[in-house]
Amino acid sequence: MVSVQRLTRHFQDPKRGTVKAVDDVSFEARPGTVLGVLGANGAGKTTLLRTLATILPPTSGTAVIAGRDIVREPEAVRGAIGFLSATTSVYGRLTVLETLQYFGRLYGLEERFLQVRIESVTASFGLESFLGTLGDRLSTGQKQRANIARAVIHDPGVVFLDEPTAGLDVVAAQGVLEFIEKCRDEDKTVLVSSHVMSEIERLCDEIVVIHDGTVRAASTPASLVAESGAPSLEAAFLEAVGYEKGARL
Repeated sequence: MVSVQRLTRHFQDPKRGTVKAVDDVSFEARPGTVLGVLGANGAGKTTLLRTLATILPPTSGTAVIAGRDIVREPEAVRGAIGFLSATTSVYGRLTVLETLQYFGRLYGLEERFLQVRIESVTASFGLESFLGTLGDRLSTGQKQRANIARAVIHDPGVVFLDEPTAGLDVVAAQGVLEFIEKCRDEDKTVLVSSHVMSEIERLCDEIVVIHDGTVRAASTPASLVAESGAPSLEAAFLEAVGYEKGARL
């Protein structure tokens, strides 16, 4: 369970003053569901996920993730989640296998279970052909697959994925989408941000639309479309964020 309670994250900018990157955001995501976080670039999606992952402390408010409070128990939260950020990168001087082993041991996995998990994520993300390749020599798509694998090496019950199919070809992206569906089938809670509306429609049981740091809509994809009267999810999203044709968000 992920329960976000009036979460706020403000920054101070020398030119702009107080920047309300996340402002009084509340929502819930239940086990066995995929919740999509939609928003234009700069809307606050990544800041929201980074705050939930305890990388950034909230200015106010909090969230409870798998029974742990992000303010009072940040280390426990980190152990309970898998997090892929848009800026997550591989270590150039480690092979993919060494990276998986390193992160598995950081999470305290016993060697026998670690080997089982390595075999599982290798199969899930098609890592077999480049397990022994150094990070510096991986393609963009290979790096993304390796990054997702290391984010979930400890088999977390809650997974945050920020643009998980970015840079992937159709075949590799399909593997990631199937993995997310598998997480749902295993009763995990998944939060995923994406600009690809077809992925949102396929994966998400519920969506939260973020714009200027605030929640503009929270619903199922089908309900958002029906309530807006828009012809598609993309059109309903644009309406929710107040987009006008020819204007810049």
